[in-house]
Amino acid sequence: MEVQLPDDFRCPISLEVMTDPVILSSGHTFDRASIQRWLDAGNRTCPVTKLPLPPSPSLIPNYALRSLISSYVAHRPSAASSSDGHLDSLLLARFSFPSDAPTISAVLRLAQRGGAASRRLVADSGAISVLILHADATDRSDLQDLALRALLHISLDGDHARLGLLAEGALDPVVSALRGGPAAALAATLLTSLSVVDVNKATIGAHPASIPRLAALLSDGDGRQRREAATALYELCKFAENRRRAVRAGAVAPLIRFSGEGSERAVRVLGLLAKCREGKDEMRKRAGFVRALADVVRTGSPRGVEHALVVLNLVCSDSQEMALEAIEVGVLDLCSVLTSDMNQKIGKNAMELVLRLGIFSSPCTIANTVQ
Repeated sequence: MEVQLPDDFRCPISLEVMTDPVILSSGHTFDRASIQRWLDAGNRTCPVTKLPLPPSPSLIPNYALRSLISSYVAHRPSAASSSDGHLDSLLLARFSFPSDAPTISAVLRLAQRGGAASRRLVADSGAISVLILHADATDRSDLQDLALRALLHISLDGDHARLGLLAEGALDPVVSALRGGPAAALAATLLTSLSVVDVNKATIGAHPASIPRLAALLSDGDGRQRREAATALYELCKFAENRRRAVRAGAVAPLIRFSGEGSERAVRVLGLLAKCREGKDEMRKRAGFVRALADVVRTGSPRGVEHALVVLNLVCSDSQEMALEAIEVGVLDLCSVLTSDMNQKIGKNAMELVLRLGIFSSPCTIANTVQ
């Protein structure tokens, strides 16, 4: 069903919705590009009235009509956006900084509900640079939130879109939004999406504030912020150098606390950090680390248990002190039960830990456990 537009919104020459309405001396309004072509062709009459025009006709911007058209485009029902591509193009052609909440909301709806073609339309229109400027507008949290949401949906269009966002300069404002406040969790979610591309993992990790701010959010944020920060760190730390960066940023301590509170994702991040020497060394320094992981093994979800066993295997692999502490808090007894778990990964990891801890346990204990 075609969207019904007021006739006054359309140029009398092109019959398209006007993007830059101007008033001719005859009193009629035209789109600037259309009337300029008419005049450049040597015509000196009004296209509507056919009355003569001055030798050098002036074109006066019709700001009132331009505002009405912009407001209509920004507030039109979302169902209409898919039925008239010209309106979408008009919206994006007018999109500039600074904008307002209705207009950014319209761009968000286009990126969110219009499918891959609409997301590419937004990306190809130059709207990304405008969204990035609003994502950095810390004095307008409402606009910042809308802009970050729009960028997140654009990033879902695939690796090309994720690479393009970083090339456009999205990283600085997104990292800035991690400082805290309403936009922090959303910024962490966007970083997770951008980090799916391997080269972006390196680029984001090399930013001097990205991982430190995620670590701070993990330590001081609310529940949602901590979850999103842990998820972003998990994706980033698949790149080896970022593991050392996360350790230096102080991520280990809040990850241990979060793991003890039942966060499966925090345990998985610890599993990545334990693959580097710095990570293992930092975990060994933290009082209560082994007990927190033992609690996960005792009461955690299957995936949480699986990854907690991986972490304990890595940390106890070359540390008698950690191994003895694990035995003391009952890890060996827990593993004796888990070796026969129906989950093969849990059973395998438990058996490896039993054999590892058995080196520091009495012969009869390890024999009974393996049996």
